[in-house]
Amino acid sequence: MNALSIFNPSFSNDVFDAFDRGLGLFAPVSSATFTAPRVDVRETGEAYVMDMDLPGLSEKDVEINLKDRVLSISSVQEAEREDKKKDDDVEYLIRERRSASFSRRFTLPQDINPEKVEANFRNGVLTITIPRKPESQPRQIAIKTA
Repeated sequence: MNALSIFNPSFSNDVFDAFDRGLGLFAPVSSATFTAPRVDVRETGEAYVMDMDLPGLSEKDVEINLKDRVLSISSVQEAEREDKKKDDDVEYLIRERRSASFSRRFTLPQDINPEKVEANFRNGVLTITIPRKPESQPRQIAIKTA
């Protein structure tokens, strides 16, 4: 059986690999590194708009909740269970694509209209539109005579 290993420059003793590390040409890549999905937030006169990149996910993989002005966006993907068959001669040497999850929370401003929040998912980008309440306009109060 052949052995498979992942090259990681931080574990190499080679002079040239050390030279590359010093210049930053080949940064070590770690599969254990996790970053939460990045979010862009825009403000318009009518709404706040959030765009979150979620490549490889679909709308079924993401859960969005809003409670007390706290917007929670999360996803949990479990690895599909595979039953090994007797005549299946495939054996994984390295398996890194097992499961992934994230959770992000945002405290929203007081001027939001929570009943009208909408979410759309297209081409791996989740867009959440959070409408703002119309500004209170001063109204004239009529004075009645007794």
